[in-house]
Amino acid sequence: MGKAQYGILRFAKYKGPEIGHIEAHNERTKEQYASNPDVDMSRSPNNFHLVTPDRKYRAEAEKQIAGAGCKTRSDSVRVVEALVTASPEFFKGKKKAQIREYFAYALDFIKGHQSEKTIISAVVHMDERTPHMHLCFVPLTEDGRLSAKDIVGNRKKLTWWQDEFWKHMTKKYPELERGESASRTGREHLPPRLYKEAVHLSAQRDRLMELLSGTNAFNAKARAGEIAKLLDEYIPGVEKFKTKIKKAFEANRTLITENDELKSKIAKAEEAGKERIAERLERMKRDKEYAELLETVERIPPEILEAYTEVRASREFHEFGEAEARTDHNNPKNGINREKKEKNLTKGG
Repeated sequence: MGKAQYGILRFAKYKGPEIGHIEAHNERTKEQYASNPDVDMSRSPNNFHLVTPDRKYRAEAEKQIAGAGCKTRSDSVRVVEALVTASPEFFKGKKKAQIREYFAYALDFIKGHQSEKTIISAVVHMDERTPHMHLCFVPLTEDGRLSAKDIVGNRKKLTWWQDEFWKHMTKKYPELERGESASRTGREHLPPRLYKEAVHLSAQRDRLMELLSGTNAFNAKARAGEIAKLLDEYIPGVEKFKTKIKKAFEANRTLITENDELKSKIAKAEEAGKERIAERLERMKRDKEYAELLETVERIPPEILEAYTEVRASREFHEFGEAEARTDHNNPKNGINREKKEKNLTKGG
């Protein structure tokens, strides 16, 4: 039996300067994306729009908000982004036209629940590991209010979106299963970039293992450079990742604790008891997910550590030799003295 395939819908809210940052990513306005190793710019021409923006995201949002007569504060949510995708297995073997059809069908769902006029952009990225659509809209309600909270702002509403999205998509794609929302899994508190870093580090590890296992006397010299370069990226990368995920984990636990304290104040004793049991189970599940993600890159295979040690030792040896040579060049007496020592050693032998 093949892996389960899921239709995926997630939301993110943006208030000010960060709107420009997501636009730069979505519309591929930069020449390179060092922070996202998954972006393959050579494949970017394959990206396509289902809704093309008329102007800058922030400018379009402000125009619509002003047109609706809404007042804003500095902390007002001006843009909501919907990320639409599916499990990687779902896209395997599908042609571009079929992938386009999937996202067009998902766009129809969004249009059915959010005014089409408020949609700023809907762009599909084909230049990363898994095809996905970034759909940005201004959170204006049917009665003309600016309220991201009314549209996607609480757990109940997010669950409703997930349920309705699954019902819609399975009419055309019955093989899709209903996944859990981020509000239930707890992943809303863990930045998606960490998952991408984990995937990137895992790929580096696999490549290193491949190089090390296939190295022999005939190709060792040719592979040494690539192995050394990968080791220099992989080892420090793992250490940085461990620090980042542990910080995210602690932040998530703090949020859970604060949420528990708030609920205990407002819930009745019996209900609170039931909620504590349910949330304890959820917390255990979240903790397991974080542990599995960390374990993905935390255990550095001994072969890689051994190779890294050898590369560093070799590098330090050559650097020492070069330093000695520079010293001899700057002070000829050192070279003469060394020659005398070598002659004496030869005679002594």
